[in-house]
Amino acid sequence: MSTDTHTPSLPKAPIARRNPIVLEQLGRTRTDNYAWMKDENWQQVLRDPTVLREDIRTHLQHENTYTAAVLDETTALQKNLFDEMVGRIPPAEESVPLPDGPWLYGLRYEKDSQHPLHVRRPRKGTTYEADGPEEILLDVNKLAAQHSFYSLAQAAHTDDHKYYVYAEDIQGSEVYRIQVKDLTTGELCAPAVESCTGSFTLSPDSQYLFWVYRDDNGRPSRIYRRPLRGGDDVLVFDETDPGFFLSIGVSASRKWISIERGDHDTNETLLIPAADPTAQPKVAAPLVRGERYSLTHWNDRFIILTNKDGAVDFKLMSAPDTATDRSHWDEFLPHQEGHFLLGVSAGQDYLTWSERRNGNIEIFILPRSKADNGNIRTHATHISMDEPAYTLSLLGVLEYDQPTLRYIYQSPTTPAHWYDYNMQSGEKTLRKVREVPSGHDQTAYETRRLFATAQDGAEVPITVLMRKGTELNGQNPMLLYGYGSYGISMEASFSTTALSLVDRGVIYAIAHIRGGTEKGWNWFLDGRGKKKTNSFTDFISCARHLIAENYTAAGRIVAHGGSAGGLLMGAVANMAPELFAGIAAQVPFVDMLNTMSDVSLPLTPPEWPEWGNPLTDPEAYDLIASYSPYDNIRSVVYPAILAMGGLSDPRVTYWEPAKWIARLREEAKGGPFLCQINMDAGHGGSSGRFERLKEVALVQAFALWSLNRAQTA
Repeated sequence: MSTDTHTPSLPKAPIARRNPIVLEQLGRTRTDNYAWMKDENWQQVLRDPTVLREDIRTHLQHENTYTAAVLDETTALQKNLFDEMVGRIPPAEESVPLPDGPWLYGLRYEKDSQHPLHVRRPRKGTTYEADGPEEILLDVNKLAAQHSFYSLAQAAHTDDHKYYVYAEDIQGSEVYRIQVKDLTTGELCAPAVESCTGSFTLSPDSQYLFWVYRDDNGRPSRIYRRPLRGGDDVLVFDETDPGFFLSIGVSASRKWISIERGDHDTNETLLIPAADPTAQPKVAAPLVRGERYSLTHWNDRFIILTNKDGAVDFKLMSAPDTATDRSHWDEFLPHQEGHFLLGVSAGQDYLTWSERRNGNIEIFILPRSKADNGNIRTHATHISMDEPAYTLSLLGVLEYDQPTLRYIYQSPTTPAHWYDYNMQSGEKTLRKVREVPSGHDQTAYETRRLFATAQDGAEVPITVLMRKGTELNGQNPMLLYGYGSYGISMEASFSTTALSLVDRGVIYAIAHIRGGTEKGWNWFLDGRGKKKTNSFTDFISCARHLIAENYTAAGRIVAHGGSAGGLLMGAVANMAPELFAGIAAQVPFVDMLNTMSDVSLPLTPPEWPEWGNPLTDPEAYDLIASYSPYDNIRSVVYPAILAMGGLSDPRVTYWEPAKWIARLREEAKGGPFLCQINMDAGHGGSSGRFERLKEVALVQAFALWSLNRAQTA
């Protein structure tokens, strides 16, 4: 039994009832004492959280009460942290407008509002200057006021600028409905599209809405088309592979509507001519297992970003838009190992792409006149920054027939800068700097890029943010963040929330472990499937390197991660609990073996390429069983752990953190082990730009509380 139930200074922890269920699978047996926490009608709970089984609701409420009681002494700290974070956000704020035809579209936050206004203004010619009064397209605050949770997935105007279409989620379950608003009357003008993923595309002729159906298992399984103002839904594409995701979009040239189907390893694109939106989609290039490609339409050709022929960091190829089969693909930008191609954007006279090299991102711009001259990279203009760790975000060519490119530059010490770059003249215009109303002196902070040596000799990047002049005495408190899954990179970006910790003397570090793509696609491949444990050991190696270099000490680190990063938190808690003063795991994917064996859950079949299939593959079963956090808790002293979940989360279901904490209390020592379930939200936590900061403040207060507790123990 863990000591968190007996420590005199702490209230008594909830003890979940044990109801052992014996599970047999591939000749292997395991016992789950807490399977009862999964409501048998969980799909219905996602859509209507009020139908949650009462015994489960009672237990979760007890968990929330206990967590609040244990962390009650941090209440004032949480408020201070929250107030600081709010103070770094402009009370009123406006996005850099996006030009389209006669209008400038954008978002605007009124003073102290949680949600934005979607607005547009008449445009002065082809400039980016407004030439008339603002028109409010959508007041999200008014919509959100009717619900305890409200979030938009996507919003877009039709090409004729007469209608505004948006996808809304009112419970955090990511089950969206799509609404169509007539901008002339200001009224909704079509029946809502229900049970969709939130992803949609409007045909360039402004006549049709293409949308993605979300089935009872929460998966995107079909694409439908309907007349924009209502009418029958016509099935456009039916996905038969439960492991494939579906998405739909339209090219910047407005010539093609594209459907993409695939998983993390493989994909296929189908095309519909925008001039004939009711045509049947045709496969651009047939699916080849293990091969990925994406199409960017550029005048009379497609530029193809692909890993074909072993191009592990991807390359660019070209094909006529009338002949897209692989037999017509020609090399455009050859593969160059260590130059990981991230994305492509096209304008009529320029092609742009971004690539990651040595952990940082660079942008390249190629004139159309030099597209067929060979040695493409040498003909391209190059944008990069002179900092040890930074990020560039390629927002893309703003208008297909205009030469303006937009990108964002930021670093851990430098707030985001929005730039417009005229690809014809080379002129660069600063459009916006992220404002920090409470003040930010970037010279008071320092960013460093370190490298830890992994168990197998790999060099793992670490980004460090700290107050300038911090003494490296081996005693500094630290928050170490990690993710390491799905090829998602943790960028060296500016965080107004991290400053609250850094200003209190905490060093903030990001471990760029394998499973992400910080060092290219191989960095991802080396942290997935049979090599997944590299992610965990990399994180531990980063912690030990930071200790060895006197940035911090064992027991002076709080580890933080969410979702698949929560899996990381659970794994390192089991593997090296002695390194940490605390572990904060948000929506943690910790009940891996059960989740990956449950085909009814939304992400299980699509995730098998990432983790392996424990239903059919004994090797995958044994590997997952060897590191699944819920199944590997040890009877040793663990640090304080905070697990946070959302009742309507379809990605990492609420019972994962609840079961994990219950089993930690049963089998581990140390703690305390805390569980907080947001009863009104899902995977992303609370909605609203300020409200979500309360959860950030809770995590930081827990981190500081854990560090103080460990120091005084």
